[in-house]
Amino acid sequence: MTTPETNLPICVAALYKFVPVEDCAAMQAGLVQLCQALGVKGTIILAPEGINGTIAGTDAAIEAVLAHIQQLPGCASLSAKFSRAPALPFHRLKVRVKREIVTMGQPDIDPLRDAGHYVPPQDWNALVSEPGTILIDTRNDYEVAVGSFAGAINPGTQSFREFPAWFRAERERLFGQGTPPKVAMFCTGGIRCEKSTAFLKSEGVEEVYHLEGGILKYLEVVPPEQSLWQGECFVFDQRVSLEHGLTMGKHDMCFACRRPVNEAERLSPLFEEGVSCSACHEERSDAQRASYRERHRQMKLAEIRGGAHVGAALPSTK
Repeated sequence: MTTPETNLPICVAALYKFVPVEDCAAMQAGLVQLCQALGVKGTIILAPEGINGTIAGTDAAIEAVLAHIQQLPGCASLSAKFSRAPALPFHRLKVRVKREIVTMGQPDIDPLRDAGHYVPPQDWNALVSEPGTILIDTRNDYEVAVGSFAGAINPGTQSFREFPAWFRAERERLFGQGTPPKVAMFCTGGIRCEKSTAFLKSEGVEEVYHLEGGILKYLEVVPPEQSLWQGECFVFDQRVSLEHGLTMGKHDMCFACRRPVNEAERLSPLFEEGVSCSACHEERSDAQRASYRERHRQMKLAEIRGGAHVGAALPSTK
């Protein structure tokens, strides 16, 4: 297992695969038992369309969990993207069964059959630099604010479910009346682009491409001096953001709304660690902020005692 920052003790694996799953409950039970026995934490989502998750633990534990998944029907070719962390970036294990492994709300599309053309990170710069190529960031607005590719369109969505409506509303402005040009799309690890490219193809757009392995793979293998990436990449765990080489970034997370917070935003009078940030201060009541303040106090006490307060666990991604 080759990972950056090998001096850090915790291996973080981001994985997904679109594959028909007949018995999600049985798969869930096996994964829960194995992960608990190995001390692996994080989130795994199972659905009839496949598996998606980010998990963390020792190298040996992660290898064992991946080996278990790869033995499941149709999962032999499942791969993962690895990074390192100084400590477990999750405080508990969640293995959930849902309708979709990433929610788009378009039941008629089939990413396994209809995803767009995969573009390796080494070839991505050439594609997006071609005149006329439309580059679209399929992630949520708060993720885009942390970093994105130069020249990428930000749909301004708050959840992936909003992407189809955004595209249908913006299609004419993007393409005009002629033949659609090449469309290049990207997301954190690749899973949202599997669905978004399949969706565009269902809308009649044929020349659709997506970044294989997502931003994480690009930041891992493309040297900074050749990179078109600007900023950091938001991740849904307590590391918050990653830079080139998948080293930890400089963002924190607001514990009230889970949005990323940069250094300038931490200086805002509306920012209170564990309680609020400038983005969510007006979205919460005084009673809610008081509750968050008490939760934050209990978390700090738990840290002093060497444990982890349950309130520290992060929610599932949108």
